[in-house]
Amino acid sequence: MIDIVAALFNVSSKELRRAGKTATAVSRVRQIAMYVCHVSLELTMTDIGSGFGRDRTTVMHACHLIEDMRDDAEFDGIVGLTERIAVAALRRGDAA
Repeated sequence: MIDIVAALFNVSSKELRRAGKTATAVSRVRQIAMYVCHVSLELTMTDIGSGFGRDRTTVMHACHLIEDMRDDAEFDGIVGLTERIAVAALRRGDAA
């Protein structure tokens, strides 16, 4: 997921993985990725936090923040596109 959003938003995957505080633009991309992992890929917040080197509560904060920001139509479209790409690339098919 990190590599997908890095390519989609033209952000360094190294920056997304970096521990500690990062620039707002990088943080926002990371928050979108966390949100998509939880909502669309149905991963637990604990697992997402582990994958991003963050705490479960950080993932929860990211999910609430992104959900609130989706009231903006343009932002909602960006998150929706990210969701569709992530599901197509990462989700296991239910069909046999």
